[in-house]
Amino acid sequence: MTQFTRDVVIVGGCGRVGLPLGVALASRGLSVALYDINATAVQTVTSGVLPFAEEGAAEPLAKAVADGRLTATVDPQVVASAEYLVVIVGTPVDEHLNPNIAAVPTAIERCAEHLRDGQLIVLRSTVHPGVTALTERLVERLGVSVDVAFCPERIAEGKAMTELFELPQIVAARTPGALSRAAKLFSHLTDQIVTLAPEEAELAKLFTNTWRYIKFATANQFWMMANDYGLDFERIRHAIRYDYPRAADLPGPGFAAGPCLLKDTMQLAAFTNNNFVLGHSAMLINEGLPLYLVSRLEQRYRLSELTVGVLGMAFKGGSDDPRESLAYKLRKILMLKARRVLCTDPYIVDERFVDLDEVLSRAHLLVIATPHDQYRSLETSTPVIDIWGLTGQGVLV
Repeated sequence: MTQFTRDVVIVGGCGRVGLPLGVALASRGLSVALYDINATAVQTVTSGVLPFAEEGAAEPLAKAVADGRLTATVDPQVVASAEYLVVIVGTPVDEHLNPNIAAVPTAIERCAEHLRDGQLIVLRSTVHPGVTALTERLVERLGVSVDVAFCPERIAEGKAMTELFELPQIVAARTPGALSRAAKLFSHLTDQIVTLAPEEAELAKLFTNTWRYIKFATANQFWMMANDYGLDFERIRHAIRYDYPRAADLPGPGFAAGPCLLKDTMQLAAFTNNNFVLGHSAMLINEGLPLYLVSRLEQRYRLSELTVGVLGMAFKGGSDDPRESLAYKLRKILMLKARRVLCTDPYIVDERFVDLDEVLSRAHLLVIATPHDQYRSLETSTPVIDIWGLTGQGVLV
């Protein structure tokens, strides 16, 4: 029987999904290695420091590294050291919004020579339906005796160190043996295990993110409807949600962005041969929100004569992650319309950004693009555009 020197190796282990998982497993006593091609991130993690913001992860990371339960490396040979190989890599859509189904198999092929009989490969990335089966065929061609499972990540960025332990884990595999092994791994985090077939689990993950994206699109469409008639959608939303459970999950308006929601909606569209009118409509609404917002501002202000301050550039409040943030789309549109655009963010380091105080002193108009808590109590006489309702002054633009 193959002998392994550690429990888990996470491919893509220094990223925003892989690192919290590695820290969580190490905190439960497992021996974990993080394999990543990002040498800078590996060096940072090796020193016991987070390369990005993740609430509650800094202390257990430092402890796991100090105790020797967590290591990071750029050496692919580490793949051979563990029984469990968890693959977490980006699965983007291309410029035509078609999914890249080769991302996960390519990552496995890169370390194929280090695969060993007896391992369990766990796909953790959000994948197009059929990628688990594609990986199974790849492993068969490689001639190694390993099991394959698909166990999708379910965390919200910034809440990983809570949700990894509190949320049920979906576990899927083709054979009872692989299913049992995957369940054993994730039972270190929670005793709530939900089992599915691989294709069911692949769709479950896409359905989850797409459902959120469609809900946000619904709220944004409602907001635009009310706004076009000069009505404050937040007052309407408060009324219909007040002590009324059937409307309790109606979100407020705002930029629905980030690295997952649009991408996974488009993956689901591709899965249905682009016969997903609801998904495409949601994309048009959410992606069109910055343009709608600027068009409303043009009706109220002479933008060509104004300096506009954009507050927040991350894709969501409290985050330092700029990936797919619609704040950048807003900035681009405003650069065509306004005299000048100044951007700021308390968490993102970017040479193009300026401090909040400078924005407040120089801008004639402020737009909250990301609902960071720092913007709740702005001390300024400058008009503030707040579609999030962060300042408590309504959402009418």
